[in-house]
Amino acid sequence: MSTVLLLLGAGLARGAVFALFALALVLIWRATRIANFAQGAMSVAAAYLAYLVLVGTGSFALAIVTVLVVGAAIGFGMERGLMRFVPSRSPLNSIIVAIGAVMVLTGLLGILFGADYKPVSVPFSREPIMIGELAIVSPYTLFVFVVVAVVVAGIALLFTRTSLGLAMRASAFDDEVARLNGVRVSRMRTLGWMLSAAVGGLAVLLAVPTELGLSPHSGDLLFVNAFTVAIIGGLDSPVGAVIAGLLIGVLLTVVTTLWGATVGPIAILVLLVVVLLVRPQGIFSLRKARLA
Repeated sequence: MSTVLLLLGAGLARGAVFALFALALVLIWRATRIANFAQGAMSVAAAYLAYLVLVGTGSFALAIVTVLVVGAAIGFGMERGLMRFVPSRSPLNSIIVAIGAVMVLTGLLGILFGADYKPVSVPFSREPIMIGELAIVSPYTLFVFVVVAVVVAGIALLFTRTSLGLAMRASAFDDEVARLNGVRVSRMRTLGWMLSAAVGGLAVLLAVPTELGLSPHSGDLLFVNAFTVAIIGGLDSPVGAVIAGLLIGVLLTVVTTLWGATVGPIAILVLLVVVLLVRPQGIFSLRKARLA
């Protein structure tokens, strides 16, 4: 029983981080209709600056604030300085530019910080809580759950209860109609990039303490898993991203524990292929996803 609880807790913790990063991808999709392949590198760049603050001050709370602010600034710079000038005639244009941005950002991070893994300390124990002879989740895992829950609730309120969220959605679906209704489409797109980059940076910062540490490539595998989560859950569904993230986190943990680390990605790939064949818009999407 203790082993089952530990696997479930570890899987849900991993899935919560997947869900948070997938939520960042869903945010940028809902705001701009762009699949941001530079999300991983942008998030790692923000996490590095948060790491410097953590080392300098010892405050993980201040590091969280830093990663949110710096992530938003990086998103602002990417949209205003680069993506705004990419021709929108084909979705491949933004994908190619984003991949180029990944190469530049990863190279710069390697030059500035080196390729070695840097440990990130947290003010919470990562050892499981013992209740009698049962090992339950660790305090850090509980902290991750709380952070993810707060972010998800905030984003849900933004898109469902505020005029700003409605304006962002309208700008993504039909920018001409949105302009006719007085929406500043360019500002909405910039805000979408800022929100997405901030959430993605937070996801990386929460993930690295449970991995080898922070490196220029810390966001690579996280991006792949989170992108898979976003596709399975539905690129237009924040709720789908959260549910799919938790399910895939548990699945990946169980498969990896039972059959080894090499089998885990294969299981996720098989699930992705099945979902794309049966329901290509995503399991939790309420409507067919738009591609433009």
